[in-house]
Amino acid sequence: MKQSHFIRRLAVAVCLLLAIAGGCASVADHTSPSWLDGKDVVWVPTPEELVDTMLDMAKVTSSDYVIDLGSGDGRIVIGAAKRGATALGIEYNPKLVEIARRAAVKEGVAAKATFKKGDIFESDFSKATVITMFLLSDLNLKLRPVILDMKPGTRVVSNEFDMGDWRPDQTRVLTEGDIGWTTAHLWIVPAQVDGTWQLDNGQVSFIQNFQNVTGTLTTMGKNVELTGKLVGDTISFNAGNRKYTGKVSGDTIFGTHRGGSWKATR
Repeated sequence: MKQSHFIRRLAVAVCLLLAIAGGCASVADHTSPSWLDGKDVVWVPTPEELVDTMLDMAKVTSSDYVIDLGSGDGRIVIGAAKRGATALGIEYNPKLVEIARRAAVKEGVAAKATFKKGDIFESDFSKATVITMFLLSDLNLKLRPVILDMKPGTRVVSNEFDMGDWRPDQTRVLTEGDIGWTTAHLWIVPAQVDGTWQLDNGQVSFIQNFQNVTGTLTTMGKNVELTGKLVGDTISFNAGNRKYTGKVSGDTIFGTHRGGSWKATR
C-alpha cells in the first residue's frame, strides 16, 4: 500500500471514529468537501469506482427504488438515477443535502434523484428495493434488525463496513489504482423460515441463521438432516441425496425436487 494511501485512510478512519465527538472540522462553503461532520458519523466521499461497483453488485435497474442512508454529496443516489432508478438520499447535514440537490440538477437527474434532511434511525426506508450505506459497523448493526424485517430480496450494499455475524452474500475488493476505500459488501434480505413447516407427507424443520439454514426433513417416519441457503425468497437445500428448491410466500413454500413438486405450510 502506498504511504500516502495509508495515511489518508488512517486519517479518515480516525475522523469516522471521532464523529460523535465532533473530532473533524466542517468546511464553510458549499463545494463538495473532503469530509464533513455528521450526527452519527463523519461523511467522506465514496470513490466513483466503488459507487459503480456497489450499484453493479445490487444490479440496480430502472425498476428499483434505491435509498442511500447518509447520502453525503449525493453521488450514489445520482449514480442510481443515471441507471434509471428512482433514488432517495437521507442525509442529516443540510449543507450536504443542498450540495447533492445541485449536483442532481447539474447531472440532469433531479426528477429521479431526490434528497431530504433526516435522521436515518428515525426514517422509514421500508419501501426501498436497494439500500446503500457507508457507516461504521456498529451503526450497521443498529440498523440490522430493521433491514432484516424488510421485504425478502431487498439488496443492501455497504462501503467497507460489515454487519457483524450476518456475513455478506458477496464481497468485492477493488485493487487497481489508489482510490482510498476499496471494499463493497452485498447482503440480500432473506425470507424468514425458522421453525416447523407441514408437508403433505411429513414436515420440515428449519433452523435459520440469516441466509443459511440447517434442519430436518421428516417423511414417512424417516428423519434426514438438511443444509441450505436463502437468496431473498428463494430457498434451496439438500436433504440426503435430493435437492429441494422453493419460493417462500408468507406462510407457504412452493417448490420442486427431482421427484416432482412439494408444498410446505406453517
